Amino acid sequence: MITKKAPRPNRETAGPTPFAQARDELFQHIIGCDVVGADPAHQKEWFDETLSYMKERFHELDPAKLTELRTLGERFAQPAKRNQTVSA
Repeated sequence: MITKKAPRPNRETAGPTPFAQARDELFQHIIGCDVVGADPAHQKEWFDETLSYMKERFHELDPAKLTELRTLGERFAQPAKRNQTVSA
């Protein structure tokens, strides 16, 4: 005798968290605004202005999450490190 499995209940998929949305948006802005490799003074000014905007846009983020977001953004904005071979 063949038995059928009971159907699984439909689960709603959870969307991205506000932090994940803010992070992704920040990375897109960094790429779109050519922040990678920019002068450090210009980067600081850009991050100050952009994080102020992000604070208003993502009001769910507390100061600790905004600090974490900035840290991730600053790391993302660093130019890629090139592998350098050391000759003997």
